[in-house]
Amino acid sequence: MAGHKRKRDSEPAKSSATRERILAAAAKVLSHKGYSETRLTDIAEVAQLRAPAVYYYFDSREALIAEVMAVGQSRLRDHVETALAALPPDLDPMDRICAAVQAHLQVELQLSDFATAVTRNMGQLPDDVRGRLRQEGGEYISLWRGLLEAARSTGAIRGDLDLRAARMLIMGALNWTPEWWNPEQGSLAGVVATAQSLVRNGLGYPASQPVA
Repeated sequence: MAGHKRKRDSEPAKSSATRERILAAAAKVLSHKGYSETRLTDIAEVAQLRAPAVYYYFDSREALIAEVMAVGQSRLRDHVETALAALPPDLDPMDRICAAVQAHLQVELQLSDFATAVTRNMGQLPDDVRGRLRQEGGEYISLWRGLLEAARSTGAIRGDLDLRAARMLIMGALNWTPEWWNPEQGSLAGVVATAQSLVRNGLGYPASQPVA
């Protein structure tokens, strides 16, 4: 009896691990093939499962992809929030923005197929799937809006800039990096430092121009 109980107790953990394996496989395939070219058979092959087994965990291809997108958005935001929370509370607002730039690029280029799957496929998703993801995406946009507004309130950002346009341009540039970055042609550290320099100098005042 004890042996049967241990077997039953292990089943939920095994099921959860398999579900995570499917999600990770789907994120990997989406990152490389894109939404339109991703097939359940491809995902099952990467997950080392038979294709019909995927339907035990997800009702459809669209449901699986929507879950990957939701996980990707959540993990990106969590990583950036964690990086910001570790900073000294009195850190200069522009330094906080640069820390967010670094954290975002780390996830996109090094840490997560999920985040890359989101940025590469969001524009290809059906309207109903995109609608389900707007709340999570809105929370991440709010994070960046807060960073920029805090920097503007201290005079670190030039008053002539449109903050919404600045936010969209920064996030768009960061999200596009998986499309062109090649680790054989430049280091991640180099990309991060360049992005931080562009953001800092693009938002702030030139060194010869004092803050009013």
